[in-house]
Amino acid sequence: MVHRHLQKLLVKFANWLTRYNMHQKLIVDKISSILEATDDTYDVKLTQLLDNAKRIFIAGAGRSKLVGNFFAMRLVHGGYDVSVVGEIVTPSIKAGDLLIIISGSGETEQLIAFTKSAKKVGANIVLISAKSSSTIGDMADAVFQIGHAEQYGKVVGMPMGTVFELSTLFFLEAIIAHIIHEKGIPEEVMRSRHANLE
Repeated sequence: MVHRHLQKLLVKFANWLTRYNMHQKLIVDKISSILEATDDTYDVKLTQLLDNAKRIFIAGAGRSKLVGNFFAMRLVHGGYDVSVVGEIVTPSIKAGDLLIIISGSGETEQLIAFTKSAKKVGANIVLISAKSSSTIGDMADAVFQIGHAEQYGKVVGMPMGTVFELSTLFFLEAIIAHIIHEKGIPEEVMRSRHANLE
């Protein structure tokens, strides 16, 4: 009786593992296909824009903002002067600064307002998006399209903006890896710039 019960539990556990691995594979395969379809010159182009900027401002909404926060943190570790838009200590943007907007649609009202304000003072604007054309894209100096629009159809198990958000997270982590390798930044130097009031 106990043996039979244990066997049933093991079968359930095996089925759960199979489903779990299937979902991992689904996510990894989808992100891989998006990144493979993304222009492989973006790392050089975005690094040049970062290097030429006096200061860098990063903006997004919802989960895209969280992706921007990850990128901002690593840029600070890389030695860049970075602010996240919307924080109480974020300074005013000026000419010569770079505003990076992360928006899958390029149509988020609040981000459109940020873009207009930055453009008015002469800041450079980069949009990272799932679309090649959008309201923000039309105002931006450069648009970095992650994958192709047709790759963002409904994916069961990756609801709403998940595909764009995760693909952009991986894309921006690869940008950081590019910067580290190009500039030869030792991890010890990056670690020394990490927050120590934690």
